[in-house]
Amino acid sequence: MTTERANIGGVDSHKDTIHVAVINDLGHHLDDREFPTTVPGYRRAVAWLIEHGPLQAVGVEGTSSYGVGITTALRTAGIIVVEVNRTRPAERRARGKTDRLDAYRAARSVLSGEASTDPKNASIEPLRALTVARRPAVKAQQAAWRQIDSLLVNTPGDLRDRYRNLSETQLIAALAHVRPDRMNDTAAADTMFALRSLARRYDALGEEIRSLEDRMRARPTATNPALMAIKGVGPVIGAQLLITAGDNPDRLRSSASFAALCGTAPIPVSSGRTDRHRLSRGGDRQANAALHHIVKVRMSYNPATRDYRDRHLEKGWTISAVFRALKRAIAREIFQALTGHCVVPDYSDLRPARRAKNLTLTAAAQHLGVWPSRIGELELGRRPNDDLAHRYREWLTAA
Repeated sequence: MTTERANIGGVDSHKDTIHVAVINDLGHHLDDREFPTTVPGYRRAVAWLIEHGPLQAVGVEGTSSYGVGITTALRTAGIIVVEVNRTRPAERRARGKTDRLDAYRAARSVLSGEASTDPKNASIEPLRALTVARRPAVKAQQAAWRQIDSLLVNTPGDLRDRYRNLSETQLIAALAHVRPDRMNDTAAADTMFALRSLARRYDALGEEIRSLEDRMRARPTATNPALMAIKGVGPVIGAQLLITAGDNPDRLRSSASFAALCGTAPIPVSSGRTDRHRLSRGGDRQANAALHHIVKVRMSYNPATRDYRDRHLEKGWTISAVFRALKRAIAREIFQALTGHCVVPDYSDLRPARRAKNLTLTAAAQHLGVWPSRIGELELGRRPNDDLAHRYREWLTAA
């Protein structure tokens, strides 16, 4: 009795076309064909693959970019999809590069086991879109602030002195409401008109950034509350970590692999009598920056992190080495949250307990030494803080 062997597919994806190839379980080329990147084109590609017999899996290059459409179509048809990395430069030089060759290489990568990673779920794409929209808005706002600062240097002395000691918020508010048309000096009026335009642009970009962050906060909190409960993880950082890891935790095999994905896994560079490690320069640099931001936040607000820094600086560590060690430890903590192996703090009892005693947010904030908005965010679970929650509960019990 003979059993039917399953074939393996490969897809090289581009903006307007995808090239699909099929090989058998021995690696022999069976057939290949090109399809357009349209919904009917994806359907024809899936049907064409199925026509060649049972499929073990299909390797797709660019599952989170140009290949997202064919990936969705294959999964809808119940076909296993494997993410394939793009062709390495050494292989391109040795074997050449065409869409046909890349499609067959994607299939061979699945057959050899070189490609074995599950693709990210398409549901993470809206979060990526919000992040992409926010990033240039932040850069534009920073550019507007630098331009305001440089223009003020060249304003007449009386105008410069008027705005010299104002904070950033006060300066933007003042410049946004100036009236250049009422100034007698035409040259100064033009300069103030430019400053008013930049200040209003700064305000508009700030409102845009806040609206994007509000939507970013809602999606990571609903997707993975444990991630948002980690100290130092806000909506922007949480969104970036979810984008890097994907919202299907099966892709993450171990904390070490996630650390390597974020570029925080130390790489051994020992030779002879030398035994040392160096910093990884690979991985997702945006995820690495997110971990770096978490470390900086904890350096400012977490006593345990500061104690760790001070102890290791006394041992002769450099501050860079301390940051690398902390980023690796935080990557391990993030991995536990992403894979659902940590407890999510519950603050749902705080607001009912406060209202039962007719206490206001202002009264609670004055007692705990924080802003009222901070208490409101804690009650809603938007900014977890176990220490503050513990002090808040003690105060509510004694009140």
